[in-house]
Amino acid sequence: MAIEPDRWGVIYNPKAGLNKVKKRWGRIRSYMESKKVAFDYVQSEGFGSVERLSRTMVNNGYKIIVIVGGDGALNDALNGILSADEKLRDKVALGIIPNGIGNDFAEYWGLTLDYKEAVDCIIAGRQKKIDVGYCAFYANKEHKKRYFLNAANIGLGARIVRITDQTKRFWGVKVLSYLAALFLLIFERKLYRMHLRINDEHIRDKVMTVCIGSAHGYGLTPSAVPYNGWLDVSIIYQPQFTQLFSGLWLLIRGRILNHKLVKSYRTKHVRVLRARNAALDVDGRMLPSSFPLDIGISKEAFTMIIPK
Repeated sequence: MAIEPDRWGVIYNPKAGLNKVKKRWGRIRSYMESKKVAFDYVQSEGFGSVERLSRTMVNNGYKIIVIVGGDGALNDALNGILSADEKLRDKVALGIIPNGIGNDFAEYWGLTLDYKEAVDCIIAGRQKKIDVGYCAFYANKEHKKRYFLNAANIGLGARIVRITDQTKRFWGVKVLSYLAALFLLIFERKLYRMHLRINDEHIRDKVMTVCIGSAHGYGLTPSAVPYNGWLDVSIIYQPQFTQLFSGLWLLIRGRILNHKLVKSYRTKHVRVLRARNAALDVDGRMLPSSFPLDIGISKEAFTMIIPK
């Protein structure tokens, strides 16, 4: 049976955060019904199911897919849509109803946890082609590619993303999560020996973390925008103890690039030849640390529904 062009395929991700956000779906659903939205919805069933469900929705003919979830669910949906039938996926637009613990990409567009605002945004239907980052690597001799909307992190940044997600899951308070990240920085200022190639420049050095962002990158690439065809790169070297506090303050204020131990680049491609023992994540999803790897940008590869 053909799907009506304006019918939403909604994927609700109840494991995206605190228990209390699971109760939000009833209110979200009631509001959509009050707005006469035609929709079908499914609930995710654990890690990986959002990717499978979004791919299935595309192949079944849905033109509007809505994710009720956070950054991780968005990343899964992105990869599910881009792995669907090519002729069908090019006609799909993705909408966001922020939910759970990490909504950095939604916040980039000015969306908050106000679900009414998000639903109204999707109803208005303003669509924009945006860039999509990708991370290409080999795992068990098999070539893989993982797409991202926000950022890829290598080193301590990947661990901070993980620990802030974990602490927000318990506390739900962003400031406390940043404090937890600060303690991690204080007690584990580990450096990773890396070899990067950016814009034909080879960087061989001991580095604390690298963030490669198409958007804000959890504050580490605050000047990045997902529609200019470029990636922003922030490389953070070893801070002294007293510099940790000023660095965290600048991060919270969105001014981390002003820190003297941060070196920034703008590029279309990063080749990571070595990053010994460093963790790797894209949009908060941990990936196998398999080097070398290539991180690049696909211009206007995806359609988002954004606020006016």
